[in-house]
Amino acid sequence: MSDQPRPTETEHLAERETQHRARPEPATYRERLWVPLWWWPVGFALAGLLAAEIHMGAPGLRAWLPYVLLFPVPVWVLLWMSRHRLEVAPDATGTSELRVDRAHLPVSFVARATVVPKSAKSAALGRQLDPAAYVQHRPWIGTLVLLVLDDPDDPTPYWLVSTRRPAAVLAALGIPSAV
Repeated sequence: MSDQPRPTETEHLAERETQHRARPEPATYRERLWVPLWWWPVGFALAGLLAAEIHMGAPGLRAWLPYVLLFPVPVWVLLWMSRHRLEVAPDATGTSELRVDRAHLPVSFVARATVVPKSAKSAALGRQLDPAAYVQHRPWIGTLVLLVLDDPDDPTPYWLVSTRRPAAVLAALGIPSAV
């Protein structure tokens, strides 16, 4: 038997509460911007075509080597292109924040927000784009979210982020979208 006293019920509950607070809160919105499905067969067709070109002059077992070596390439490329993640989750203070890959933006710094439709995407990313803006754009995603910042310590005027469901992102942040 040990000489140490057993923890009381209150101490046990306090320890469990501390452990619970250490866990991150679940995200209220999460999105991963995968490449379109039709890109996969195109990627495999290009890899197969290149492997067939290499295969033409090799007899025997070496004939299959280009296929074995080249077919993982489109898988890696398309997964790498689909690495973009967008998440709205509570931060350490309990307020919502937008996380885009490794960047995060507390909602308290957002002055206003709007949805950039597909028809206005070219202008928003072209002649109207501020060079100091934070941009996470994926060309295969039609809509963007524009978040104008109100932070005197940050030179970034706004965030421009690709998303398939911009209204859901703004609702998860608790920001009324301006039209």
